[in-house]
Amino acid sequence: MIAKTLQIIYLEDTNYEDILLLQRELRDKRIAGEINDCLLLVSHKPVFTLGKRGKYDNLLVSIEQLKQANIPIYEVERGGDITYHGPGQLVIYPIIDLKNYKRDLRGFVDKLQNSIITLLDEHYNISAHKEDGKHTGVWVKKEKIAAIGLSLRKWVTMHGMAFNINTDLSYFDMIVPCGLVDRGVTSIKQLKGNEVNFTTILEIFAKNFCLQLGCDGKFIALENIK
Repeated sequence: MIAKTLQIIYLEDTNYEDILLLQRELRDKRIAGEINDCLLLVSHKPVFTLGKRGKYDNLLVSIEQLKQANIPIYEVERGGDITYHGPGQLVIYPIIDLKNYKRDLRGFVDKLQNSIITLLDEHYNISAHKEDGKHTGVWVKKEKIAAIGLSLRKWVTMHGMAFNINTDLSYFDMIVPCGLVDRGVTSIKQLKGNEVNFTTILEIFAKNFCLQLGCDGKFIALENIK
């Protein structure tokens, strides 16, 4: 029986810093029991982020070049190395209390990955997979189509997953994506040869993820989170 409801908020064309601060605010409220679980689905303006294990050696351009291109870089508390966020990419930020999901972080990551793998298979005839060990995310052969980097505080999740839909992959040439020199990145647009409907994919992902969690999902406005 579906007993839980996940509040889903879509925010497009956002500044990374604004959403980072929002995530922290919502996480703290979730820890305090002031709000219920929620899922932020966003698209960002171009930005690079560096996880806890990240190395600036994996940034292939200078900080000055980034400034000239008006692309910020942030050091954040998620797992993983360096990655890019930008238009055409769906970024998935779950603010979810895993105490209600058996405190199973690995299982939660599987649910995120499975939501995208199923979407790609059933709707775009793209065969994707996940790998055991250090290579997290969703892969099409040896190219990553979705990257994962979570943080956890008192069993409440923050940060999440970046899914390349219509992403301009040329930005990844500025970095060693996720610090993996022998792997590449891809997108649905690159694999299918044309842009696909971003909103449709967003809605399918939300449905798949709720099915994975065993909960109901409801799209709401940000100000209506409770």
